[in-house]
Amino acid sequence: MKKGKFSVTIALTALALGLASAPAAAKDTEVNIGYFNNVTHAQALYMKATGSLEEALPDDVTINWTAFNAGPAEVEALFAEDIDIGYIGPVPAITANVRSAGDVTVLCGAAQAGAILVKSPDAEIESVADLDGKTVAIPQLGNTQHLCLLKLLSDNGLAPVDQGGTVTVAAVENADVLNMMDQGNIDAALVPEPWGATLLNGGAEIVLDYDEVYMDGDYPVTVVVVRNEFLEEHPDIVDTFYEKHTETTSLLLENTDEAATVVNEELNEATGKSLEPSILTDAFGRIIFSDEVSEEAMQDFADISLEQGFILESFENLFTER
Repeated sequence: MKKGKFSVTIALTALALGLASAPAAAKDTEVNIGYFNNVTHAQALYMKATGSLEEALPDDVTINWTAFNAGPAEVEALFAEDIDIGYIGPVPAITANVRSAGDVTVLCGAAQAGAILVKSPDAEIESVADLDGKTVAIPQLGNTQHLCLLKLLSDNGLAPVDQGGTVTVAAVENADVLNMMDQGNIDAALVPEPWGATLLNGGAEIVLDYDEVYMDGDYPVTVVVVRNEFLEEHPDIVDTFYEKHTETTSLLLENTDEAATVVNEELNEATGKSLEPSILTDAFGRIIFSDEVSEEAMQDFADISLEQGFILESFENLFTER
């Protein structure tokens, strides 16, 4: 009897020890990717629509796609570690880098140019110099188009009203610009695609095309950023993401019509609205999809941001070391 009890005790103890030493079930790794529902973020839209990134990653990696409406909100999500990799404008990317003391860095480029300066058909504007005394709309104060406009004004001896100049700069939602033009509330607008094509389709007239706004179009409108902590923990995942991003960029350049259709379908799926084929074609024609990032343009943006008080110091180690 004692021997039996002893045997049972050993068996139960062994079972308990076995359970205690058994490895815990591995949890899936989550990758949180931020982007905008905009054609200038076409790589993200294409990969999300086709599932190509998920297919390239191991089964235990889960992708969470999160759409944002503005750069500042995505920057805050990066700081909160709700986003690991993000498609974002170059100016918010610089802001994120400075405010995070270098924790958020630029992994690569996504799109260049993709913005135009247009005017109301009734406005007597033939060049930037004619913006003297006029009201010009930009999507958001401190964003890429705003900084491009400030550069244009400065180069032409002009300045905004709030800096003692004669040009009224107004932050206007892209969707509201055409109505405000029709009502005579604004004379011109510097907007990204597809809003440039949309405004032209609605009767606005072009003043500066995508390759005339700044640096012959060799400036980023979208870059990809990554949290360095995530990169250090998951370099293989970031490498795979980068490979699929570059593959998608090549596809956008080589099979533009097919890729644009997929992007437009994703926009419709996400927002309930798709772009008219003519506007889609026009918009894609003004965007230069590229993995490259002009360091000169980024430095210019940083200098203007510093001068305007959007950041308190310039960036250091802006680009990801890979």
